[in-house]
This record gives sequence, structure tokens and C-alpha cells, in this order.
Amino acid sequence: MGIIILLLFFLHATQPEGQSIDESDRVEIVRIDKEGIIDITQKTNDTTYVINFWATWCSPCVKEIGYFEELHRKYAASPLRVILVSLDFPNQVERRLIPFLIQKEITAQVLLMTDLNYNGWIDSVDPSWSGSIPATLIYDQKERVFLEKELSRDELFKQVNLMLN
Repeated sequence: MGIIILLLFFLHATQPEGQSIDESDRVEIVRIDKEGIIDITQKTNDTTYVINFWATWCSPCVKEIGYFEELHRKYAASPLRVILVSLDFPNQVERRLIPFLIQKEITAQVLLMTDLNYNGWIDSVDPSWSGSIPATLIYDQKERVFLEKELSRDELFKQVNLMLN
């Protein structure tokens, strides 16, 4: 019992008063470039991928992001992966992107595109993509569906269910 009390005292004494765990430490954002985009959009395994291209400054993107998070949570134990590719500016990660993800309780994988030369990589996602967002790629080994528009919850889940069945 004395060891536990001593441990608790030590932990309390070593943390400065008023300091708490920074919530941004719990948010992992992987930075990717053109090669990273090619990699995540060309996989040939038994997984279905739902890749949403979005940004915090895009109102339709913000409106639909909760549907992707719901999809991620619903299919967490299945071979379906939701990947959110943020097109926010790299210098706004700490100030804008991380607080947004924390506020919206986003747990799906978030990637930050660092290659701002969009014309150099959007064709690798889909040749028909004009570059506008939101845009979503849903694919598996057999089929690819690219949607360059805001999706309703029903549209997103319908497309995913069609792909899974």
C-alpha cells in the first residue's frame, strides 16, 4: 500500500500544477505526398477503401465528415478502411486541423497532403476529377467509384453497401 501512495505522490509531484495532457498528442496525422496518394488509391488486397478528400475550410466537407466517421466506426472490425485525406494547408495543422478533429471526435485515419501541386497528382486518384472537394473514392479489387460531390449519409452508406455486396 505504501508503494502505491509513494507512486501517486511521485506522479503528482512531477507534473507541474495546472498542466494537463495535450489533446493534440492523441491526434495522429500522417503527412503524405504524391507517392503516398498513389499508394493508398491503388491497393490490390481484399479490403474496400473509402477515401475522402476534404478540408476544414470546405463547408460541404465539414457537413459530411461525420458520415465518414460513422462509417469508420460501424465497419471497424471488417475489411473496410476509411481514410480522410486533408487538403488543409500544412502550416494550419496545429491551429486548425487538430482542433477540428478533436472537436468532431474523428478517429478514422487522417492523412495530410503535403504536395500542393494538385494538378500533379489528382489524375492518379481519378482522371475525371476536376480537383474540387469534397471528393470520395470507393474501391476494392474489382470496382472503383469516384464521386466528386457532397454526399448525404444515405448516399455514402448505399455506395459502400453496393461495393461490399
